[in-house]
Amino acid sequence: MKRLRIALWGLAAVCAAFLGYMTFQISGAKQQLVESAFGAPFQLVDQHGKAISEQAMRGKPSAVFFGFTHCPEVCPTTLFELDGWLKKVDPKGDKLNAFFVTVDPERDTPDIMNRYVSNVSDRITGIAGAPDKVMEMVKSFRVYAKKVPVDDKNPNGDYTMDHTASVFLLDSAGRFKGTIAYGENPDVAVKKLENLSKG
Repeated sequence: MKRLRIALWGLAAVCAAFLGYMTFQISGAKQQLVESAFGAPFQLVDQHGKAISEQAMRGKPSAVFFGFTHCPEVCPTTLFELDGWLKKVDPKGDKLNAFFVTVDPERDTPDIMNRYVSNVSDRITGIAGAPDKVMEMVKSFRVYAKKVPVDDKNPNGDYTMDHTASVFLLDSAGRFKGTIAYGENPDVAVKKLENLSKG
């Protein structure tokens, strides 16, 4: 009986040590997310065909949204709302950057992105580029994006994209500060951008 108790105490000690280690690892990962720039370095093009990198998201806080120009509702709604919030929080346009990154680079050329974004906002910069390079950036931001056939019986035909619908908020050093969810209360969204503009 005594040996069983010793064995159980030993097992409990091992479990406690393991849980402590896992807590340390998770805390370290969270701390790294807070202290490091979010996403990986990238070399893409903006809606005017000019080179753009992660450095565009430095110096001022940024709001970054991932979507696509064939999006029926979420993307145009989000871009329209984001434009309005930006004009309310930062009317001069000198405190915040905003970017719209395509998750459908096969169809969203810089020219198409320019026409699409320009119809909604002069405050948001579209980002496109080579499909493999764009998707590397998308993944580095931990954004979900998946091609979905419109007609399951015709998988080679037209398609839409399932994707993360939140706006990512980055501080002036490119560090992750939070998100604005799709359908967020407008007052809450404005407050988040106001807080972001101060850092």
